[in-house]
Amino acid sequence: MATRPLSGSIPDEPGSYQFIDRDGRVLYVGKAKSLRARVNSYFQDPANLALRTAQMVEAADHVEWMVVSTEAEALLLEHNLIKQFQPRFNIRLKDDKSYPWLALTVNDEWPKPSVVRGRKRSGVKYFGPYPNVGAIRGTLDLLLRSFPVRTCSDAKFRNHERLGRPCLLFHIERCAGPCVGAVSHEEYDQMVADLSTFLGGDTGPLERHIESAMRESSAALDYERAGKLRDKLEAVRTADAVRQMELDQPEDLDVLALAEDELEAAVQVFHVRAGRVIGRSALFVDKVEDLAPDELIERLLVDVYAEAASGVPRQILVPTMPAELETVVEYLSLRRGGPVSVRVPVRGPKRSLLETVERNASDAFLRHRLHRTSDHNSRARALEALQRELHLPDAPLRIECYDMSHLQGTDYVGSMVVFEDGLPKKSDYRHFKVATVPGNDDYAAMEEVLTRRLTALLDDERTAASAATSGTDDRSDADTDVEATPTPAATRRRFAYPPQLLLVDGGLGQLHVGMRVLEQLGLSDRVPIASLAKSFEEVYLPGTSEPVRLPRQSEALYLLQRLRDEAHRFAISYHRTLRGKRMTVGALDGVTGLGPKRRSRLVEQFGGLGPLRAATREELMGLSWLPAEVGAAVFERLHTPLAPER
Repeated sequence: MATRPLSGSIPDEPGSYQFIDRDGRVLYVGKAKSLRARVNSYFQDPANLALRTAQMVEAADHVEWMVVSTEAEALLLEHNLIKQFQPRFNIRLKDDKSYPWLALTVNDEWPKPSVVRGRKRSGVKYFGPYPNVGAIRGTLDLLLRSFPVRTCSDAKFRNHERLGRPCLLFHIERCAGPCVGAVSHEEYDQMVADLSTFLGGDTGPLERHIESAMRESSAALDYERAGKLRDKLEAVRTADAVRQMELDQPEDLDVLALAEDELEAAVQVFHVRAGRVIGRSALFVDKVEDLAPDELIERLLVDVYAEAASGVPRQILVPTMPAELETVVEYLSLRRGGPVSVRVPVRGPKRSLLETVERNASDAFLRHRLHRTSDHNSRARALEALQRELHLPDAPLRIECYDMSHLQGTDYVGSMVVFEDGLPKKSDYRHFKVATVPGNDDYAAMEEVLTRRLTALLDDERTAASAATSGTDDRSDADTDVEATPTPAATRRRFAYPPQLLLVDGGLGQLHVGMRVLEQLGLSDRVPIASLAKSFEEVYLPGTSEPVRLPRQSEALYLLQRLRDEAHRFAISYHRTLRGKRMTVGALDGVTGLGPKRRSRLVEQFGGLGPLRAATREELMGLSWLPAEVGAAVFERLHTPLAPER
């Protein structure tokens, strides 16, 4: 465990601190307004710390710190140290390199645009990223008609420069021919500047400049040049039409949103320039630290704009205000070289744009989570890892996961979801309506559900064995119809296949319930069991109180998470269905002439109990299929003080 430094030796100033293990590896990097207060907060009863924080302090040998002048400098120092040491207990921001950028080599003698991916380089100005390569190449092809800058490689440029002969692009007017001196440096630099202006989103001044030059050429009777300028203006407007106007005002801003679970987050940043969305960035966060939403937003703003290829805009829209807002704003203002505001939009076009970015983040997160399960090799690795880490006799080709759902002890339900070969097998999903558990008792409810499922397994196995024995006897006496005799496999129902891993949602308590049921039914040696604790994604196994901690980025943990989430979703959906039916039946109970069929049709036609309450007496009495007196009785029933509220 880390040795606690003397409190008086820790400076009461801003800075960055580092927890280091006995081998000199940096485990965690943090920043603080007051190093003394922050560092001392780690040395308390471990029970009062978050689990990962307690694990970090336990694994560390000592703590060091570096003092800086301001909190903004502490933020920057923290970012640089995390980037340098990649500490295991800090969140990690991973750039999604699948999106292409349009790069402009502004430091070259003859700058050129090109489509690139991956790591950003100095001396290059980046625009985008774009949704796909086709979109960026199509835009570039349109722009080359207006700004015929070179797109060839440096080697090809030098070769044609040596030959004194331009390439085909020059002859089809897609290149101004700098390799053969067909354009001056001043003219070429102006084309590059115009291209950069367009890609930056500010097309208004550029269009006005081209239109003015076109009119001047026309007035001077230089119709050939005026025609070229007209074509150039049309190409600029065509390329600009590809981009959608998102805001009413020509503002420069970024919109940041995320979708997350306990372990990861998908981050989307839309870049808006002059009121137009000109690109977006996609990032993924490995949430090793226990961060509150405002702390995560703070870290994202620091990391995203530390080396932002698109620069820091004047305004940044976020879903939640960052922790230590003033420090973050000061940091961003230093990076931009001017004032920066961070806001949470609450209404209007900006709120709509934030919701759009949030939907994109949710879609990206879903694709990220499902990518591993959609790939056969990934699923195979996950199953092999589960067999190895959980000490299973075989790879768990069939996994069953169980979860419970209720509302203050009412409408208690259980769910069973099945994955085979790492994929959901929805035909084998089952709901359980808990019947014997009064009140709120998750353990008893879990015991009932597992007992019913595993008893059904044994009953089906006995039925299959009996059918097999009967079939064997029949075949020994019969000379015909051998093929008509059912085989054991044919008589088995889906419920009769035993799981190679039985997973329950919860901790040691739920695990012990499952172990007790397996022992009572004599299945302890046949059905392996484990529980997944949601708080820290730890797996508990029989025979030990210490959980198995699967690697956070492992295929195995992703598979278990998806099983648990699917079981929870399936249980919740069934619980809501039962609760909705109960509420509807209760509200319409006792209405003369309103049986189950009419009641269901009535609720379905109005779209639920709420809209039905809002219906007028005339609307209910006017239904062609419902007697008028029954409609009036329904209205009275729903508008008496005794009618249950939603």
